Amino acid sequence: MIIALAGRRVDAAGAKPARFPLQNVDLVRTRVRAMLEAQGAKVLVCSAACGADLLALSEAGSLDLRRRIVLPFDRKRFRDTSVMDRPGDWGAEYDRILDDVQAKGDLVMTETTADLEEYSAANLAILDEAASLAKQLHYPTCAALVWDGVSRGAHDITEQFGIEARKRGLAVIEVKTL
Repeated sequence: MIIALAGRRVDAAGAKPARFPLQNVDLVRTRVRAMLEAQGAKVLVCSAACGADLLALSEAGSLDLRRRIVLPFDRKRFRDTSVMDRPGDWGAEYDRILDDVQAKGDLVMTETTADLEEYSAANLAILDEAASLAKQLHYPTCAALVWDGVSRGAHDITEQFGIEARKRGLAVIEVKTL
């Protein structure tokens, strides 16, 4: 199974309402690993933001799964804007995982114009990469949403990922962050 995954980042300090509190990292890590195992995952395709993405990438690595990472722009800018801007010690894990994935030729970078468009484009690219790998490897594909299950409104990138995955006919698995 190829898993195309998107999800919540760890909440900013003092975030209300809580969507992925830092204290839930171990719980979510356990849930993500259980999902990967239950689905018989062979490949994980996702981005690399702090929270759902890095937890999934870490667990996929420990299960010796192939990992393909899609970033909306260069590594450094992504690290600054989507990894180090939230509580927790995510930097070293981000660097280690990206070094490993890049060395294997599985790091993809998209380029668009505005921030919101960049993240939406990366989500579409995650689904496209999963579909491409499915054709090459002859594996089925599903999507995973690692989130609280509540929309943040019209600009909820995680929700948009799930909607697009369903439009493409993919089964969508939800892993809760709360």
